[in-house]
Amino acid sequence: MSTPPAAAPAAGYRQQRQALLDALRADGASMRGVRQALGRLSALADDALTALWRAAGFDAGFALLAVGGYGRGELFPYSDVDVLLLLPPGADPAADPALRQRIEGFISGCWDAGLEIGSSVRTIEECLEIARADVTVRTALLESRLVTGSRALLRDFHQRFTAQLDALDFFVAKRLEMRQRHAKYEDTPYALEPNCKESPGGLRDLQVILWTARAAGIGNRWEDLALAGLVTPHELRQLRHNEAVISAIRTRLHIVAGRREDRLVFDLQNAVAESFGYRHRFADDGRVVLRASEVLMRRYYWAAKAVTQLNQMLLQSIEEYLRGARGEPGPKPRRLNERFFDKDGLLEVASDDLYQREPRAILETFLLFAQTPGIKGLSVRTLRALYNARTLMNHQFRNDPVNRKTFLAILQQPQGITHAFRLMNQTSVLGRTLWVFRRIVGQMQHDLFHVYTVDQHILMVLRNMRRFFIAEHAHEYPFCSQLAAGWDKPWVLYVAALFHDIAKGRGGDHSELGATEVRRFCQQHGIQKQDARLIEFLVREHLAMSRIAQKEDLSDPDVIAAFARRVGNERYLTALYLLTVADVRGTSPKVWNAWKGKLLEDLYKLTVRALGGRAPDANAVIESRKRQALIQLALASEPHESHKALWDTLHVSYFMRHDAGDIAWHTRHLARHVRPADAPKSGAAGADPAGAGGPKALQPPAGGIVRARLSPVGEGLQVLVYAPDRPDLFARICGYFDRAGFSILDAKIHTTRNGWALDTYQVVSPLGAEHYREFIGMVEADLPQAIESQAELPPPRLGRVSRRVKSFPIAPRVDLRPDEKAQRWLLTVTASDRVGLLYSIARVLGSHQIDVELAKVTTLGERVEDMFLLHGAQLQNGRTQLRIEQELLDALEEA
Repeated sequence: MSTPPAAAPAAGYRQQRQALLDALRADGASMRGVRQALGRLSALADDALTALWRAAGFDAGFALLAVGGYGRGELFPYSDVDVLLLLPPGADPAADPALRQRIEGFISGCWDAGLEIGSSVRTIEECLEIARADVTVRTALLESRLVTGSRALLRDFHQRFTAQLDALDFFVAKRLEMRQRHAKYEDTPYALEPNCKESPGGLRDLQVILWTARAAGIGNRWEDLALAGLVTPHELRQLRHNEAVISAIRTRLHIVAGRREDRLVFDLQNAVAESFGYRHRFADDGRVVLRASEVLMRRYYWAAKAVTQLNQMLLQSIEEYLRGARGEPGPKPRRLNERFFDKDGLLEVASDDLYQREPRAILETFLLFAQTPGIKGLSVRTLRALYNARTLMNHQFRNDPVNRKTFLAILQQPQGITHAFRLMNQTSVLGRTLWVFRRIVGQMQHDLFHVYTVDQHILMVLRNMRRFFIAEHAHEYPFCSQLAAGWDKPWVLYVAALFHDIAKGRGGDHSELGATEVRRFCQQHGIQKQDARLIEFLVREHLAMSRIAQKEDLSDPDVIAAFARRVGNERYLTALYLLTVADVRGTSPKVWNAWKGKLLEDLYKLTVRALGGRAPDANAVIESRKRQALIQLALASEPHESHKALWDTLHVSYFMRHDAGDIAWHTRHLARHVRPADAPKSGAAGADPAGAGGPKALQPPAGGIVRARLSPVGEGLQVLVYAPDRPDLFARICGYFDRAGFSILDAKIHTTRNGWALDTYQVVSPLGAEHYREFIGMVEADLPQAIESQAELPPPRLGRVSRRVKSFPIAPRVDLRPDEKAQRWLLTVTASDRVGLLYSIARVLGSHQIDVELAKVTTLGERVEDMFLLHGAQLQNGRTQLRIEQELLDALEEA
């Protein structure tokens, strides 16, 4: 049997669908009528499928069913059209070539018509068998509806499917599936690139409610839940509104992308925002103060937050409905006080109007939540009461001394603080109680290293700070836990964590603005002046320690002395250190690493010594490190005084910049290759290259000496390079690491008195820790060849730029200025991170014969802030300096 022509349905469907999409595209600012638009797309697909079905010539006993989202009568612009060809009993395409050809012709005709279908061909028995084993199939069949064909077959299928369906079992399976899905998206609706269908708070969370309600026999519309008494009129309006908002965003996302795309990725956010009519807001100086994408994303986050609350409430209600229908006795509540019960581990209000009668009980809810062991959440009755009490949390509520005391008491609890504050944010209580916090709920951060919205970052920092005080987490950051164990008022640090970024997104210095906000908070909440001053200091200075540790030379006593004066005393320093570690860890899993941890710890310990008046002079520091290094050399059975020839060639700065372990490691590998300074020159009559009676000094290979080991301060390798110094040496080393796929975290560069470079690099590879032992041999064999090469420096690789960098590019900045002593120059570079960046910088410096003495490489997500200590005669010439700066900017643009 030949396939019937499908040209007419194909042409008609394409034209009408395109007209609908054009109409949707033109209706930019509206979020109303989304459901009708999606319904029209679904109806259009129905018409086309019906025409193709008839053209294929199926018998009256067959049926074509819409399943999945298409089964709900909602078809997003580029979603699949999911259909089920339901076969009558006895029909078998495998045994009936004519039937198989008809089915294949129909499916082919659908694709020809422009219908991107997802199809399955089954009998009722086959559907029931698969549904028993797969909850996803069960869900799709639950929403099935007839497009065309036999109503009797559909009726028979629905009867048998419903009889087989266990509503409570289905509910439990869908809730478990939802938890797994939420975990995949890090259990937050506030990801910076959320999936508006699958992420927590997305459309799927609304669909789970309707699926479980339908399986329970309640109905398949929001109105049905209201009729069953599971939804209040206000909640019904919220369900409709937030479903419309997220559906409209998903619809626009499909149209802007021109494909099925459910992720609000950075490179589409502005285009989607502009399709709604949102525009950037500019300051008088032309600076963007509010992006169109920020307006869109805040609207999305507020809708997703509401959906999360509604989902939690309604699923609890449906579970109670199902268990009640089975006759299962509900858990017997345990009275906690006259206002609250413990209902099977959920905190429940004693009456629905509790908050209306006693608004102070709102914050008491979360205080009791933190205080009561075994409470793991809020009951649906409590959630609903909170949801309907939001208007009570007004100016008068916030100014109530009892409420202020209760808020502070929550922060002062010995346990449960993190969960209480997260729950307060989820239920909108935190933003309504602390009005300044409400301004940053859903606030995006365009700095390329934060992966959370501002409110979620703050709560993550609060969590990190709490973990320093919890014994079970002491293994994570032992030094922080050790310091926290001796701290007398943890709540002071929690307040600082809560306010440190509270003024983000306003323009201006958020640290100063935040200090003003927290000072007002402390005055309003009666916090003692001594504690208030510390909290204000922490909020104002919360970026200082990270900046100094990562950008300045910690071997410079003046740097340490200046920072010690800034913090003033050890108590302030300890608090700032704990907040800094918690803050850096709370930005992104990619930002924190062991090397950053070591820099911060080194700065803390050096500053403690300075604050205690125990800061020895440079000579005492050097002598101490030398003694420790000599002990390590003796333990390694190195010959007596074998170190002397090497150490005589090293400047004071070397010993200031390296700890005893590094000095001993360098000495073990290099001492035998250095001739004593008082030994006769090679070739002289009777010369003993090693001096009287000592071992002979070995001639280093032409490419120098390269040694590598697993980094003693965390992931990665520590690489030692000892080679004849030359202006392009740093560039050649950077070029090798770039080609080999390593990222340089830190470089300590030293030139010895006899003209050799003694450099130490901390490098990491994206391939992971399991390969580092293999890399040691590779680096030691290949890097000397790169150093020895006399060929022209190759151009840097042009790496692929990430989507985030494309969407939020950072204008490259170069700052070149003399240091305080006017003996060296400090180069600071800020740019978007990309492959070949460091090599591009090193190549420019090498071409101008500029020596690099120190390099601090700081990568913050996809932004780099690198600092170099330089010297070179060319830097004294103003014109040359300008040319170098311009070449560096050009290199940053090209890299």
